[in-house]
Amino acid sequence: MMNEKLKHSDCLNFTTIDAAKGICRVLNQVVFIDTDTCSEYEELPKCKNCKFFNEPNKENIGTCTGLSKESWTYGELIGITCEGYKSK
Repeated sequence: MMNEKLKHSDCLNFTTIDAAKGICRVLNQVVFIDTDTCSEYEELPKCKNCKFFNEPNKENIGTCTGLSKESWTYGELIGITCEGYKSK
């Protein structure tokens, strides 16, 4: 993920409780979003993790080129159901 620190909110095993914390479904514990991930980390499909997410700006808004129509998208958008998603 481009030298970016991995966060719990980037993990498929994480469920959000509020803006600061969530539950790790593997460890069955409450964890803070911005703390280091554990060895059970599994990448959550997000636009920022897709090979078709291009040229993000400082607000993490970039261009998606993986669908029939090119458009802008936010890097934190979850792409589990996206037909064009391909992991980097």
